[in-house]
Amino acid sequence: MSTEPTLLYDCSHSPAKIDCVMNALTELQQLRQELLAGRTLPSVVVGRALAHANSNVGKNVYISLDSDKVMRAAEELPQRFPGEKPALYGLPVSLKDCFDLAGFHTSCGTRFYADHNGEAVADSAVAARLRTQGAVIIGKTHLHPLAYGITGENPDYGDCTQPRDPHRLTGGSSSGAVASVQEGSAIAAIGTDTGGSIRVPAALCGLAGYRATLDAAHERGLWRGSMHLAQSFDTLGWIFRDVRDAPLLAEALFGFFVPTWSERRVRIACVDASFTYDSEPGVLAAFASWQDRLRAVNAEIVSFDVAFWEEGMEIFAPIQANEAAAIHASATGGDFSRFEPLIAERLRWGASLDPAEIKRLRRRHAEFRDRMDQVLADFDFLIVPCAPVSRLVTGADHSDVRSRILRYTVPLSLAGAPVVALPGGDGAGVQLASARGADASLLSFTAHLASADP
Repeated sequence: MSTEPTLLYDCSHSPAKIDCVMNALTELQQLRQELLAGRTLPSVVVGRALAHANSNVGKNVYISLDSDKVMRAAEELPQRFPGEKPALYGLPVSLKDCFDLAGFHTSCGTRFYADHNGEAVADSAVAARLRTQGAVIIGKTHLHPLAYGITGENPDYGDCTQPRDPHRLTGGSSSGAVASVQEGSAIAAIGTDTGGSIRVPAALCGLAGYRATLDAAHERGLWRGSMHLAQSFDTLGWIFRDVRDAPLLAEALFGFFVPTWSERRVRIACVDASFTYDSEPGVLAAFASWQDRLRAVNAEIVSFDVAFWEEGMEIFAPIQANEAAAIHASATGGDFSRFEPLIAERLRWGASLDPAEIKRLRRRHAEFRDRMDQVLADFDFLIVPCAPVSRLVTGADHSDVRSRILRYTVPLSLAGAPVVALPGGDGAGVQLASARGADASLLSFTAHLASADP
């Protein structure tokens, strides 16, 4: 039976609808206003969030959670910030379990690393940044093992199902992150995105997502105290409920200044039916609906030559596997059988690749990125579905779905582009991307788009 989660605040948004009810304030903004005005306390908000934690059928949204420690952190906030309150003051957020959190082990979604990694003695840079911004970290969330998968299936910690529907997987790899927002235990969740690990679960769960420009986290030192999957493509960002919250969340995490959108006509590159031939009808309907909304805010939508995207996986997959194998070789002594068979096979393949071949692939990657740079110089934004499917049914065979989904997400990963995942219909989402480094413009425009009358 499918049920809608109780939200942290009385709000009429439904994660499964493309046309959310446009209240004056989002749920996050309402909570923030109440906290800043002193009409509610962080401990009250956090207590309400904890009441929803691990509500999916597997009770595995969080790998690590200490309710007493979380409540103490919430109770101490008024003393920590007696004067001016930071951006995320009192807001409950979750942290993907590939970032260190003092007092906890970092599992990266595997029993191997949960045992291998000692208890973290210090916060990762991301966790420290969240605390500086006044957030209360609820716990460390479930993920596809090593963040190396798109479904959210995990033999060590159980498959992550959606809190609102036990018959659907969340998608991955930021599986617990998206589930924490859907269930209402977090107002926003930190995720990582290598080949689609924020965008895909956000879409499948009817939520919004933002993956930052590739270099944003590196330049700000935010990868300290974390475990990478593949450095050439890894970035991080947020999963959340309402697109209008993206500017605040990006400013809090990365320090971006996101101005209010100045109305002007924009040109948007769009994939056509020759690319989306394998998309479900619901995905195509959501894609068309967002294009209609874009035209309503004076956007010109133009098809572009997308043929070169078909070589994306040929470039991405071996580089990803090679870098992942190098990262995990030292801890395992090269024995990748410590991980689930499909991932172990990818790692062994990655380790076996000739350095000369990797060098050739990196040249192809640079050429691909240059072509994407040109597309995103010719247009303000680019639009494409997040995935050709709108649901991953629990217990089904998803062996073929990974390559189908990554075909939609990998080109933007190769570009290193910032992307906002716009929630669509029942599990159908849309990617809106901009040029590398143009995060502020993208976030400003998407907030404006979401605020406009549908």
